[in-house]
Amino acid sequence: MDNARIKQMIENGENLYVEFKKEINKSFAEEVVSFLNTEGGTILIGVDDKGEVIGINKNLEEIIMNICRDSVIPAITPKYLEHVYKDKKIAIVDIERGNNKPYYTISNKYYIRVGSTKRIATKDELLRLFEASGAFHFDISGATKTGIKDLNIDEIRDYFVSYNAFDLYEEDKETINRILINADILKESGNEILCTVGGLLIFGKRPEKNLFQSGISFAHFNGNDISVNLIDKKEICGRMKDVVDQTMTVITNNLIISSTIEGAVRKEIYEYEDLVLREAIVNALVHRNYSIQGSKIRILLFDDRIEFHSPGKIPNTVTIEKMKIGVSYARNPFLVKYMENMRYIDKLGRGIPMIFANAKRLNRKQPKLEMSGEEFILTLYR
Repeated sequence: MDNARIKQMIENGENLYVEFKKEINKSFAEEVVSFLNTEGGTILIGVDDKGEVIGINKNLEEIIMNICRDSVIPAITPKYLEHVYKDKKIAIVDIERGNNKPYYTISNKYYIRVGSTKRIATKDELLRLFEASGAFHFDISGATKTGIKDLNIDEIRDYFVSYNAFDLYEEDKETINRILINADILKESGNEILCTVGGLLIFGKRPEKNLFQSGISFAHFNGNDISVNLIDKKEICGRMKDVVDQTMTVITNNLIISSTIEGAVRKEIYEYEDLVLREAIVNALVHRNYSIQGSKIRILLFDDRIEFHSPGKIPNTVTIEKMKIGVSYARNPFLVKYMENMRYIDKLGRGIPMIFANAKRLNRKQPKLEMSGEEFILTLYR
């Protein structure tokens, strides 16, 4: 790291990715954990909170490595280097985004980075950290204030007849409950039997009644940004397979359809193949983070593109580049399994490469995958 880069970091001040520390103190492990559980970052030691360079008077590498080994769980090995800046030596500690979240201190505290400070993770934030690690799946957790009354038993019966070859209606009430619990559609919670989140999303009578974050918000803008006039807006809710079908119809009705004459027959030409749109919709629905309760999936249609915004960061072991070649991870294995059985998913991991291959075949600009805050965004260009 050169002087220009250090100067820029100090002048910009502390932020989500940079922390200043005058010296090593007991909070150092907490700072490390907060970076690991968020997006990673850099700690400059020998710089005070106001950005004044104080300097260090000894090598801190062994001390820092010991802290990261003994006081950070799971242990890590950060990058450490020293640099002379303005005639004073400072230590630079680079912390990469953690691949084994959630990380915590030896005192069993989980920290995250928020702006220029660290704080203890809330219950919901901690839940998302465990979910990102694969240690917990929100789609099979119980949904409060729900029960079998909130499920469409006819839909469940049809599913089991089609895919498991037995008739649910031939069973008694106790056996039906046990079957649905074993299928993760219901969940025992103390003295209650609750619907699971996934059970509601796939088989619920009105999933949006209990899961306000379910469904899709669609908006069509007359231009290339959200500040222009709104042409159409829809709130799409219901069971997941119905949301897919309704969203397909809404998008298709808002896209340009051209036509050509082949012989005596007029043939309509759509902007996107159904397979591409369906994959983008299903991908957003089955892989979103349903523990983020304040956000719905958003589909935004502009003159030059269509964006699919799915709440939730990608899991620890998956990167944007890996997704392009088919590496995938089921955040919601219940949803993936049932939607796959219903033939809404072809094969886990094939969808994104197919979307990219389709754009290349049509000589279109390559789709864009990106993380923005707590959202994963897929952009298809028109």
